[in-house]
Amino acid sequence: MKSKPQLSFWQIWNMCFGFLGIQFGFALQNANASRIFETLGASMEAVPGLWIAAPLTGLLVQPVVGYLSDRTWTRWGRRRPFFMLGAVLTTLALLVMPNSPTLWIAAGTLWVLDASINVSMEPFRAFVGDQLAPRQRPAGYAMQSFFIGVGAIIASLLPYLLARWGVANTAAPREVPDTVRYAFYFGAVVLLAAIAWTVFSTREYPPAELAAFDDAEPPAAHRVAAPGGAPPWAQVATWLLLGTALALLIGWRQGDRMLYVLAGLCIAYGVLLALARLLPGTHMLAAIVGDLRAMPATMRRLAWVQFFSWFALFAMWIYSTAAVAGTHFGSTDPQSAAYNEGANWVGVLFGAYNGFAALAALAIPAMVRVLGLRWSHLLNLWLGGAGLVSLMFIGDPKWLLLSMVGVGFAWASILSLPYALLSDSVPASKMGVYMGIFNFFIVIPQLVAASALGFALRTWLGGMPMHVLVLGGCSLFVAGLCVLRVPSRPEVV
Repeated sequence: MKSKPQLSFWQIWNMCFGFLGIQFGFALQNANASRIFETLGASMEAVPGLWIAAPLTGLLVQPVVGYLSDRTWTRWGRRRPFFMLGAVLTTLALLVMPNSPTLWIAAGTLWVLDASINVSMEPFRAFVGDQLAPRQRPAGYAMQSFFIGVGAIIASLLPYLLARWGVANTAAPREVPDTVRYAFYFGAVVLLAAIAWTVFSTREYPPAELAAFDDAEPPAAHRVAAPGGAPPWAQVATWLLLGTALALLIGWRQGDRMLYVLAGLCIAYGVLLALARLLPGTHMLAAIVGDLRAMPATMRRLAWVQFFSWFALFAMWIYSTAAVAGTHFGSTDPQSAAYNEGANWVGVLFGAYNGFAALAALAIPAMVRVLGLRWSHLLNLWLGGAGLVSLMFIGDPKWLLLSMVGVGFAWASILSLPYALLSDSVPASKMGVYMGIFNFFIVIPQLVAASALGFALRTWLGGMPMHVLVLGGCSLFVAGLCVLRVPSRPEVV
């Protein structure tokens, strides 16, 4: 068996360039969706529920796209057709989102937008694993982080810059300002062009050639897995009963209705296991569940790292606008000039942490050489936790940029190092489906955050969105500790 050839800097650049466009769409969504929802009349407590669209579509789309791309081969390759399909659909959604006349149309468009982004994004993760030898994968995922940072800087800053250039930053009630509208139009063009660059400037290994490389199967140390196959009926019943009991408890205690999402997740997983038990083993759903149950030990332990990392990120994305506008700009009225000034500043902060992430991505390969994958990720996560907690103690909004340094390092690390650890532990023939399943551990914490944070904000956090950001910082500290449980390997970058 032979090793994959080492790719040049520009070959890695081309294969990752499409992430510039993906992050353009993702950053516009993250920085402006809450603003659009509140402008169209959503209350602060209702905003997390409207955000459920984003993680739920990822939960449904990514494993399916990964499974299908593993089994696809055309003259355009196995991953690149999905890149282009997702790019076209995302472009259309970006043109519609800021023109939504009502709240329900905006919420529905978010479903389409996030699903479309996921169609392109999931194969990109597997693409790096396909194309690069293990020694180059940390550098490849770091390059993706670099483009994510660059794309997000520009996308997050666009409303702020457009306002500085004279574009209207306020609008009539229930109308989205022109600064946001034009930012989405520009993002649509960039996204389509960037992904097209990767599609037309790269090639892929045919399945037979990919299977002949020496990294087609993971090292023995990573092969420890739970039994796969059909789930037992006892496990099915456990999840169904747990979800039902949780729903009854919420109803009995008259809890927040968003908490029913947690009960629904348990019941949905029980139904999924039941379907996998009943369907033939060759069915796509049964195959995905079998791979989920047989995931390597490395992946199981990384799941906890991902859970606490993405819970923190989702808390930041949902509540940063309300926290900064209310705490540092003194307004909670979405129609006021002060609120919109604060919302624009959040765009600047989001652009800043992505800028710091782009710089951190350049440093991460060297960091890994010195500290290894695990300790590098722990350090970066703790820098992010310190950055989020510090937001509460800084009075001048300009100094919030300093907090974003830590958040940027954490963001760059979250987008690269877990995937480098994961790609070494899964077989090449299932790279796509396992990257999709790995997305469960990004999506589930986001669903937990969307369903529970509104309740926590009212019940335990004093109605102060800033307290949610501090909770997110503490979650990053826990994620860092969980990294120490992940199996390590000799690091070569």
